[in-house]
Amino acid sequence: MDILFIIDRIELKYFEFNNLVTNFWLIREFLMQNKNVYITTIDKLGLQGNVAFTHCYEAYEKNGNIFYDKQDIQRKIEDFQLVMFRQDPPVDLDYINSTYIFDFVDRNKTFVINEPRAIRDFNEKLHAVNFLEFMPENIVTSSKEDIIRFLNKNEEIVLKPLNRCFGAGVMCLKKGDKNTSVIINSMTNNGSTLVMVQKYIEKAKYGDKRVMFLGEKVMDYCVQKLPSNDDFKFNEHCDANIIKAELSDTEKENFSIVAKKLNKMGIYMAGLDVIDGKIIEINVTSPCYFIKEVNGHFGCELEKEITDYILKKTESELFAKI
Repeated sequence: MDILFIIDRIELKYFEFNNLVTNFWLIREFLMQNKNVYITTIDKLGLQGNVAFTHCYEAYEKNGNIFYDKQDIQRKIEDFQLVMFRQDPPVDLDYINSTYIFDFVDRNKTFVINEPRAIRDFNEKLHAVNFLEFMPENIVTSSKEDIIRFLNKNEEIVLKPLNRCFGAGVMCLKKGDKNTSVIINSMTNNGSTLVMVQKYIEKAKYGDKRVMFLGEKVMDYCVQKLPSNDDFKFNEHCDANIIKAELSDTEKENFSIVAKKLNKMGIYMAGLDVIDGKIIEINVTSPCYFIKEVNGHFGCELEKEITDYILKKTESELFAKI
């Protein structure tokens, strides 16, 4: 099987030895299962007429680490039986354009995780309101007046840009803060840019859980991401800030509803950020599975479970269409 990973440009720059990254573990495991793995970035995708292609590099494993041959190879995307579409946000115009390339890829020949059309249609912050019953109170708006009313009602709020990741640009605001106007104006670009505004959850001071999906399954493994660097949110990926966590039966039941709906959309791998049982975000672009930390806390090999699922899913999708 030939597999193509579309990774982030910064991830390509620091490709070797980067075991904090989910792709490191998945690529290494595929290579150790004798799969042919190639890597690329969204700027290396293109069309020749109506044929989707990519410039890519072949990856290889050595002594437990992964590397890639710097020789540029041009291949049709349909040459690959599996594409792992895992570009990080921001979901900007370049990102959106890269998803259009896959409109010209025959799904009878190539299975793509996650489905680019679904990623294009699903905003990680905004579309979480599809599951409003599991979310904190929220609004999506660019209006300063709307945000101030929401702030006055809830006393403390969190404002989030709609197209970024890893907590970038997320701000907390309390009623009466002297910087209220400048924070709102900065977040909304003076009332011209939509933002997600959520009621602050008091238990956020203990961090948020990462709940992980594989298809319709809510995984038993779970970690808690602790606030870092005197911030109110997780923003530093290190061992000290990622601890073992558990899911309640209620959480598993509720989040199974989310998993099943996302799976039907073509989003087979996703990660929820959860505080006090409430979903604050749904990660679908390049969800981190915290494999290094999960393996350490649970004594498992999570990468094997994930790659086994992906390979079985790929085979079932392609063979079912023959």
